[in-house]
Amino acid sequence: MDDSVRRLTRDARRAAAQGPEAIAARRRARLAEMVAHARAASPYYRELYQDLPERVEDPALLPVTTKRDLMGRFDEWVTDPEVTHDRVQAFMADPGRAGERFQGRYLVATTSGTSGLRGVFVLDDRNMAVNFALGSRSRGALGAGAIVKILTRAGRTAMVSAPGGHLLSTALTARLRKESRRGRALRVFSMYEPPAELYAELARYDPALVVSSPSMLGLLAATQDAMRGAAQEAGQGAGREAGRAAGRARLRPVLVIAGGETSTEDDLDRIAAAFGAPVHTAYAATECGFLAYGCERRWYHLNSDWAILEPVDAHHRPTPPGEPSHTALLTNLANRVQPILRYDLGDSVMARPDPCPCGNPLPAIRVQGRAADVLTFPTGRGDRVGITPMAFGTLLDRTAGVERFQIAQTTATTLRVRLVPSAGADPGRVWSAVHAEITRLLIRHDVTGVTLEHAEEPPQRSPGGKYRRIIPLA
Repeated sequence: MDDSVRRLTRDARRAAAQGPEAIAARRRARLAEMVAHARAASPYYRELYQDLPERVEDPALLPVTTKRDLMGRFDEWVTDPEVTHDRVQAFMADPGRAGERFQGRYLVATTSGTSGLRGVFVLDDRNMAVNFALGSRSRGALGAGAIVKILTRAGRTAMVSAPGGHLLSTALTARLRKESRRGRALRVFSMYEPPAELYAELARYDPALVVSSPSMLGLLAATQDAMRGAAQEAGQGAGREAGRAAGRARLRPVLVIAGGETSTEDDLDRIAAAFGAPVHTAYAATECGFLAYGCERRWYHLNSDWAILEPVDAHHRPTPPGEPSHTALLTNLANRVQPILRYDLGDSVMARPDPCPCGNPLPAIRVQGRAADVLTFPTGRGDRVGITPMAFGTLLDRTAGVERFQIAQTTATTLRVRLVPSAGADPGRVWSAVHAEITRLLIRHDVTGVTLEHAEEPPQRSPGGKYRRIIPLA
């Protein structure tokens, strides 16, 4: 861990111990610093903020920004003139540079989200250092017994993500590998693997911590339950020793961490019961990877000394605590190369009106959107297999020439793919690339006989006006 992460970690712990007033003071100072920096170094913000007071400590004074605004003026938005839209696009178009640093200094991530517009985000070292430092808050919720168990297992951590492309998970795990003092304590597994094969690989690794999306964890939990049932049958039919052998290669994590999708309490309870381990949750966005972490009362606690999240209605007026918002305005107080200030995130959140019973002094919220629905298909083995929406989404996020997409499962064996190619991209080549990527993913899961339809219509909005990128069979 480098000095900057150590320093930020100490400050994060101090702020939480000192309480809400200390957290609010840090937030005000950091907002004023970020606004001043954006005005000085970003032509876009200099123009946008020309009529604001010299010092801004209240986010409500700032105009709202959107992904469309920022992407439309990318070169004026960034604070480093060496970072341009064309250079970033050329960098992302080279698959051989996946996981590398752009210009040797920055991490790059892409996302579409509920707006349907692809976003390209550049993250600096300060942003990443804050990300790692704030992880100490969620780790601090572990008891001494759990920490001892994790250390006994050499801290082995399994992260199940979508490798390849310029995704945030790829960049994060690359840096984690480099900076981890535990050497080989972190191993990344691909969510593109069939659940049964992935489960077997994880069981052999025997991780103390398993980190993934709730939908992926749900598939692994179902496999765990099936393994337990097989072990019980083997024990009854072939003696005690055979039963022990059948149940030996099972996952036994000390802690499971779920993030990237919204889950119900029932989902999390099923995962916890299957693994016999507590499930901690995290709430993050590509624009801000350290937004909030979950507590045992199933609320997210906002890291409000480094991130501001304002629940608002459709006219960007504050939503009262206890009521779900239409959207939320995000301010990232760490990333200086590409300032995110009062940015319409698109998520519906609800702020808790009173202190959380868990005792955490950070503001508590619940997230209403980002539901994860697994797509299931018949296989050549005669059974069915689930594939997470994140596997499809990250696959197309990294496909060159795709501006916006939507995959709708219209029958058990039909996927209707709605595409909007990027400006200047050849629609035929984009469809061929998308068709090939989805076909490879299905074949990897032993799924054949699925028809991929190239839809004439563009991605459709939900009744609430947002895009749902992956739509399972009703």
